[in-house]
Amino acid sequence: MEHAEIVQPASIIAAAFIGLALGVWTDFGNSSGRLIEPFLIVMLFFVFLAVDGSRLREAFSDRRFTGTALLVNFVWTPLFAILLGYAFFSGNLDVRFGILMLLVTPCTDWFLVFTGVAKGNTALSSAILPLNLIIQVLLLPVYAWVFFGADLSFDAATILWSILVVLGIPIAAAAIIRLLASRSQAVDGAKTSVLGYNDELQTLFLCLAIVAMFASESQVLFDNLVLLVEMLIPLMIFFVANYLLSSGIGRLGKWEFDDTTSLIFTTMARNSPLALAICAAAFPENSVALLILVIGPLIELPTLALAANLRLHVRRKQEPR
Repeated sequence: MEHAEIVQPASIIAAAFIGLALGVWTDFGNSSGRLIEPFLIVMLFFVFLAVDGSRLREAFSDRRFTGTALLVNFVWTPLFAILLGYAFFSGNLDVRFGILMLLVTPCTDWFLVFTGVAKGNTALSSAILPLNLIIQVLLLPVYAWVFFGADLSFDAATILWSILVVLGIPIAAAAIIRLLASRSQAVDGAKTSVLGYNDELQTLFLCLAIVAMFASESQVLFDNLVLLVEMLIPLMIFFVANYLLSSGIGRLGKWEFDDTTSLIFTTMARNSPLALAICAAAFPENSVALLILVIGPLIELPTLALAANLRLHVRRKQEPR
């Protein structure tokens, strides 16, 4: 819990301030934009290295949970994201696009921490993780085209190539390491050692990308400081709505408490690093959308911590005395 609650959000905030300082007081911001994508590609390599694709079959063993999670994450959430964007930022296309990019990507890492803290069914949550990752990678450009294709400068071929590069390189690298590990004990031992520090390595390269981005976009941020406050309300509405929706589904369906907890966190937590990588590669000029994807975790992680504590409180009330 310490990593998710304290280390990661604190690191992201520190990285943002370091990037701003470098952008204001040095010339680093003039060249740092070229570093964002490489850092994110390395971060995604560690994400994909940790994903166990063999668990896909397990996700389909509980069709009720998997089907419900997919409907909430990939049907309800995109529509809700568009509604929130228009409700709060009808006159700002870039912010609406950033909100969509942030909210349509279910988390594939830190949501497991909060699920475990809240005593949810972590095995069930782990099983759906690869499926969530595959579907969001496939659908993210589709959502962008369907909802914003007519308004944005949308060159489908360029965007698909950018996504192929930013995702294909880390996926291929992770697959090669896994293949070598299956044939060599030395490589397998090295992979296991690296995975022991996987969360820290992901955070490191995410923060390096944030430093580079804030340095290159420092002026844009200063021009949009009010956005930090304006994003708080729509994101909190999203988190509260998905919490209530998932817990309501669990009650109506008479789900086990642990399974309902897993549904809550897989529908609340978002995969902002992946969305940031795709946005940086496909829409590098949309600096406001990139800022939204950095602001998101600063609000999300403390909210997930509160949700985990709330679930523990509800569990204690429901347990027989």
